[in-house]
Amino acid sequence: MTPNQQEVPADNGEMTSLLLGAGFALASLIILPAVAQRIGLGSSLTIALRGALMRAANRV
Repeated sequence: MTPNQQEVPADNGEMTSLLLGAGFALASLIILPAVAQRIGLGSSLTIALRGALMRAANRV
């Protein structure tokens, strides 16, 4: 290993996944319903979008 290379901690991927999952959860629970109410989306479409975001959060 050359002196210019830095070692990346092993938990870097775990932290990224945690932050991305938390962001999806925040978006599905708070941001999406607020935006949907503001633009007048129906409740069934809002629930479907929330479900899609929660599934994405679980996959990360």
